[in-house]
Amino acid sequence: MTSQSYFHRQIQLWGEETQELLSTKKIAVIGSGGLGSSLALALGTSGIGEIDLVDFDTIALHNIHRQIAFTLNDEGRYKSKVVSDLIKAKNPFVKSQGLVMDFGEFSHLGKKYDLILDASDNFDTRHQIDEYSNESGIPWIYASVEAFVGQVCFFEHGRFTAFNTPPHIPSGIAAPMVMHIASLQANIALRYLAGLKVLRDKLYYLYFDEFGDLITQKFSLPS
Repeated sequence: MTSQSYFHRQIQLWGEETQELLSTKKIAVIGSGGLGSSLALALGTSGIGEIDLVDFDTIALHNIHRQIAFTLNDEGRYKSKVVSDLIKAKNPFVKSQGLVMDFGEFSHLGKKYDLILDASDNFDTRHQIDEYSNESGIPWIYASVEAFVGQVCFFEHGRFTAFNTPPHIPSGIAAPMVMHIASLQANIALRYLAGLKVLRDKLYYLYFDEFGDLITQKFSLPS
């Protein structure tokens, strides 16, 4: 098996030079649950050279219906380890490891990345990611989902503090909406890593209205 044959359809899209560029990139996904699982399936076989998954949590029964990397046989296992194993089982050309730790511990490892993807599901961690990004110069992509609403933003110069939203526990989450938002997040990430244009510091706000129509709004973050 060669990388040219494995990534054939993607090479048709943007050529061997861009595909080779992806193989030099390294990303960290913070969280391996709903968003993290979907990101793993979207990006794990894209040709990104190295993908680290960061999550200290184990798989619970109620996770499995919306966290698509997991089966009933995975209950009780570490999420980051399972997701990392899945990526490597699907793609022989990727380096990946599951890091069983929280973001605070991860941030002191001194590892270098091209991009950080937020799949953390809590405000405290997002603020930590934002601080880490600001200090290290590594851009990050925020994403969140609640019910039939989702948000995505590529942070470069903007700051997460602009949201000024008090933390709360989501009332519920529709599984397809998790995959939808992760898909947008993954597409932005892949375009950025491949050297294509992406909107920076622009919040995508997506929701289904009362008639079932998908609405997408965009808001610029204050500089």
